[in-house]
Amino acid sequence: MTRAERVVRELVGAHGRTYAAEAGITLKDTPQPLYRLLVLSLLLSARIRGSVAIATARELHRAGLRDPGRMARATWQERVDALGRGGYRRYDERTSTQLGRGAELLSERWGGDLRRLRAEADGDVAELRRLLQEFPGIGPAGADIFLREVQGLWPEVAPWLDGRTLAGAERLGLPKDPDRLIELAGDVRPDVLAAALVRAAIDDEVAEDSLRRAG
Repeated sequence: MTRAERVVRELVGAHGRTYAAEAGITLKDTPQPLYRLLVLSLLLSARIRGSVAIATARELHRAGLRDPGRMARATWQERVDALGRGGYRRYDERTSTQLGRGAELLSERWGGDLRRLRAEADGDVAELRRLLQEFPGIGPAGADIFLREVQGLWPEVAPWLDGRTLAGAERLGLPKDPDRLIELAGDVRPDVLAAALVRAAIDDEVAEDSLRRAG
């Protein structure tokens, strides 16, 4: 086993948990989990700690705001309150508005089902990324987060190793070629690999721990 293979093995073994899993989302190709992932992607894309975004996604679920219909029917203040309980106070008012408008868009244009958005893209991942950015609050970073996490379900997306994941690879001394990274990872799911590399990109301790473990 090469050193690069050891680094990937240790990284994934210790830090290979998707953000959806951390937020308590059992990701399946059905409307509710996909919507919860969209909300999580919006929350994670803001300039706020990932742990706060994940806690807030969990709180929105506890508050019953787990599908676009319920999100749209909630009052603006109910959404603000749930965001605040999750710790998302810096952006709570703006995000409440974005969540409400995004839920209405999803319901009106795609019947509340992101699989219909996927069908509209018809296998064109660039178009899929563009359509995701039609949701208020979902910019390029949010779209990339969604695609990194959903690639285990939607094969046409994989491998989605964007700039953030490749920054993690560079920090670990790994190649920045997506195909080579997938090869080094062996049978590791691409969404798990992507999440682990992102953690290495944003957290010095994750990178240092993985390199130390690899020897």
